[in-house]
Amino acid sequence: MIKEIKYFFFTFVIFLFIFLTGKFYFSDTNKKNSYRALSNIDNKIDKFSKKLPILEDDTKNIIEYVEKSNNTKKRFNFWKLLNSNEE
Repeated sequence: MIKEIKYFFFTFVIFLFIFLTGKFYFSDTNKKNSYRALSNIDNKIDKFSKKLPILEDDTKNIIEYVEKSNNTKKRFNFWKLLNSNEE
């Protein structure tokens, strides 16, 4: 008997939690507050972005292209490298 009451209490608490959470989440006051918060964040971002300084571009002609005439590639053999370290 106590076991069934305990299970009933657990399921009741879980359903009560889900019901109250859903009721709060879908309420009009929560929707209004979340919309206001999102619009306030957009306004803060706009104000902050207007105050940001614009930096001068100093990255022109910094890449130097080098032509490599020697196209030989060194081949590595993984197992030979392991064997040479073991000795």
